[in-house]
Amino acid sequence: MATKVYVVYYSTYGHVEKLAHEISRVSRQLKVLKSSCGRFGIYLTGTETLSEEILGKMGAPPKSDVPIISANELAEADGFLFGFPTRFGMMAAQFKAFLDSTGGLWRTQQLAGKPAGIFYSTGSQGGGQETTPLTAITQLAHHGMIFVPVGYTGGAGMFEMDKVRGGSPYGAGTFAGDGSRQPTELELQLAFHQGQYFAGVAKKFKGSS
Repeated sequence: MATKVYVVYYSTYGHVEKLAHEISRVSRQLKVLKSSCGRFGIYLTGTETLSEEILGKMGAPPKSDVPIISANELAEADGFLFGFPTRFGMMAAQFKAFLDSTGGLWRTQQLAGKPAGIFYSTGSQGGGQETTPLTAITQLAHHGMIFVPVGYTGGAGMFEMDKVRGGSPYGAGTFAGDGSRQPTELELQLAFHQGQYFAGVAKKFKGSS
C-alpha cells in the first residue's frame, strides 16, 4: 500500500503555493519509478482570518482551486509537509488557526508518531527562515509528531553563497520580498528534494509500524 503524504499549506501571495506544488511534483517521479511511497495529496487549509476587503487592499490574488482540508482529515495520512508564510518570525495566523482546530486529534493522539516536515516563505533574509520552522516545531511536539528536517541532504545547492537563496536545514524556503520576487530555480529544486527525501522517510516509518 502506498504511503499517503499530505502537503497542507496556506499561501497569501502564492509563494508557499509554488513550493507546495514543487514538493508534490515528486509523486509523479515516484510513480515513474514504480515506488510504493508517494501518494501525495495537496490541500489548502481553508483557514482565512482576513476579510476579502483586506486581502484586496493587500493585493493578494484569489485563492487557487485546490481542495480544502478539514482538521479531521489529517488522521487519514501517514505523514505531512506543512507550508506557510512567516509573520514576525513565526507561522502566519491563518495556519496557526488551522492547527488550533486539531484539538480533537490531540485528545485522541491520532497524529502521534507520524512524520512531519515544514516549508515556508519570508519577506526578507532576516525574516525568519530559521525561527519560523523552529517555533512551528512546538505544534508538532504537542501532537507527538516527529519532525523531519532535510538537513544538508540537498547537495551543493544548500551551500550556495553567490545567490540569494531561501530554505535551511529545517526545510525548503523562499523569499517573497515585496511580493514580486518569485521562488528561484534553486529554491524550487530544494523544495522538490524535500518532497523526495520526506517520501522516503515516511515510507520507512510506515514500514516499521
